[in-house]
Amino acid sequence: MGGVASDPNPPVPVDTALESVNVLGEETRRRMYAFVRRAGRPVTRDEAAAGVGSSRKLAAFHLDKLVDAGLLRAHYEHPGGLRKVGRQPKRYEPSDATIQVSIPERRHELLADLLMDAVLTETRTEDAQQAAVRVARERGHDLGATERRTTRPGRLGAERGLTVCERMLEHHGFEPVRETTTRLRLRNCPFHPLAAKAPGLVCAMNHAFITGYLDGLQVTGLQGVLSPQPGECCVRLSPAVARGQAGRDRT
Repeated sequence: MGGVASDPNPPVPVDTALESVNVLGEETRRRMYAFVRRAGRPVTRDEAAAGVGSSRKLAAFHLDKLVDAGLLRAHYEHPGGLRKVGRQPKRYEPSDATIQVSIPERRHELLADLLMDAVLTETRTEDAQQAAVRVARERGHDLGATERRTTRPGRLGAERGLTVCERMLEHHGFEPVRETTTRLRLRNCPFHPLAAKAPGLVCAMNHAFITGYLDGLQVTGLQGVLSPQPGECCVRLSPAVARGQAGRDRT
């Protein structure tokens, strides 16, 4: 869960995270990455080479691999910002990326972000759970509305709307699976095992988030319903049922 605009550190896709971890599988490269992180300042290739006892050429190779993987960033800058004649040495420092690998995916930081917003914005007429559900719905609505403004998809019925939702849910670790053209189940709860401690709260937040997303995206003929299944997300997407039909189904 969580809109892109509201998340200062958006989740790194699992494939990208796995590639980054794979880059750190080489021992010298891993030591070099640790050296740069501990330095507390941008370091040159020569400094990195001396720090791990390798040649400058090998250090350059490993440092650039770390940059390509998103673990480091590089720039040309002289210490103190002073400009000198000639080319300045390339310097490396840690990137802002947070790399986490979990299979199946877990997004506990997103749940924590929503709960923190709920604590900070809780009103006198709400209890903690009501505030959390409200924040989840608002975040979902903002994400859907942003998607609609960006892509301008036109009218979205159940089938096309589900395709858009599927991409968003996949990005957030829900592992969506199409049962039919207009039915989607979510095989993974990205907040497990924390969800097991408060299933009512987390399921209500998931439902509110997905419902808010559908509203913000302006999807018609589609609804999120609570349908808890062991080991899966408690929400599934299915065609909306008219109120009159729903009443007849219950009788």
